[in-house]
Amino acid sequence: MGSFSVTVFCGSSPGADPAYAQAAQELGQGLAARGMNLVFGGGNVGLMGVTAGAALAAGAHVTGIIPDFLRKREVEFPGLSELIITDSMHTRKRRLFALADAFIVMPGGLGTFDETIEILTWKQLGQHAKPIILVDILGWAQPFVAMVEETIRRGFAKPGIRDLFEIIPDISSALERLAALRGT
Repeated sequence: MGSFSVTVFCGSSPGADPAYAQAAQELGQGLAARGMNLVFGGGNVGLMGVTAGAALAAGAHVTGIIPDFLRKREVEFPGLSELIITDSMHTRKRRLFALADAFIVMPGGLGTFDETIEILTWKQLGQHAKPIILVDILGWAQPFVAMVEETIRRGFAKPGIRDLFEIIPDISSALERLAALRGT
């Protein structure tokens, strides 16, 4: 296993536009091409399945982390380098966090929002300083940015929360940023 692991949060659905799956494919291939490990939710569905499949096919070390109750529902990804089965969603999220050197957030639904908000909150509370990168495929991250801005405007957070994450426009830029963070 290499020395730099990227935890990817993304949808268990493919989304309404094929550009999302294309970006997921590009991300998986790009991580492998740069010798980075992929850590993800362990499912063989949606964008997470596309990302993992592309990374595996391109030779990356891929670790899936899935709670036991979701193994059948999400259809765990077969043939992973490593599969970690947890007893709960909370344990899954702790492991996704612990194995990460950096986080990439791709488009997704409530689970992706949950993971992203939690990891941002932990960073805000000083529990880690790991980079959190939101990839703005087709403007997907803009409503998230608007929510953060509204939270600041209404006095529920300080402007410094903007510094907890980065918005990056596309996969190639995200991969360049990861390479810079890794120092390669």
